[in-house]
Amino acid sequence: MIFQQTHKFKFRVRNLFLFFFVSFLFTNSTTFFAQKKYVIVLDAGHGGKDPGNLGNGYKEKDIVLKVALIVGNKLSKDKNIKVIYTRKSDTYPDLWKRGDIANRAKADLFISIHCDSHTSNAYGAGTFVLGLRGNKKNLEIAKRENASILLYEDNYESKYKGFDSNSAESVIGLSLLQEENLDKSLAMASLIQNNLTKKLKRLDRKVKQDNFQVLRETIMPSVLVELGFLTNNKEGRYLNSRSGQEQMGGVIADAILNYVDNLKLNTISNNSVSYTNTDSELENSSIEYKIQIASSKNNIATKSYNFKGLKNIQRVKVGSYYKYYYARTYNYKEVKQSLRTAKSKGYKSAFIVAFKKGKKISVTEAVKMQ
Repeated sequence: MIFQQTHKFKFRVRNLFLFFFVSFLFTNSTTFFAQKKYVIVLDAGHGGKDPGNLGNGYKEKDIVLKVALIVGNKLSKDKNIKVIYTRKSDTYPDLWKRGDIANRAKADLFISIHCDSHTSNAYGAGTFVLGLRGNKKNLEIAKRENASILLYEDNYESKYKGFDSNSAESVIGLSLLQEENLDKSLAMASLIQNNLTKKLKRLDRKVKQDNFQVLRETIMPSVLVELGFLTNNKEGRYLNSRSGQEQMGGVIADAILNYVDNLKLNTISNNSVSYTNTDSELENSSIEYKIQIASSKNNIATKSYNFKGLKNIQRVKVGSYYKYYYARTYNYKEVKQSLRTAKSKGYKSAFIVAFKKGKKISVTEAVKMQ
């Protein structure tokens, strides 16, 4: 009798355990079978003590916050996306802190939203990714956005060591992680720019590269969006209107969703570059290093006179961009010497890229493999 009762008790305990275990699997299926959550960090520029530009009496900080919240609200409806804000109210996080938020969250994407201003009647939307200053106009935009460092942040000298927001010569050496994400940043920026100009018929001010501090702080694909010019009467009214903010936020969110869909399918084509080579050395080595010296929509002849005397330039088309590579080697020490050569010729933002059997991989991963 005691044996039977003990046996029944064990049987019930076992069944009870199985019931709770199966229930746990179903109710907590995300723990065991979760798809990747794509973390998107949205940064509403300026805020708090920093109003941003005040064109026509409008406040940039208020407009960009409303747009950021609209973008985040739409993205949050996708169960595979987690949205993080650098600010959700009228506060001012330091520029370094905004990047730190994204880095700590291991974000897949960082989007910083701004409004532009100008002394003329300029108008239109533009997007920026991190890079060398391309021209004087871009430098002036970067100066305005970076001015927050000097005006509103304490101890900025140590936080942004080596950075002079007012100097055209202050070219910052970009980290490998930032450079390796440049292609994805360009892909994201192109999606946003296309939506702003095609869907909303905004004047196309193009995708550009420049040295925005808030982008410099991040180590994932990052884009800064200039929605338009508050100093333009018509565009300022549009950006300050609820309908304008809903439209702008909607198309930015659509672009991000498109980007995330591509990530899910692993079809961000800029991750890989294919080429044909019969060199026996290539066949015997799985890792090849090159120096990327430029990325442009212009198809430039690979003559040395077009590249400050550098020879053996390789041009590869990736999406709508052409990538220009200098030097090819299977030795990491040699490619570092080639990098020094490229920089000595004036290509200060040149960086090392690595390929395994024709597919781009991180340099860190490549070095570990050898």
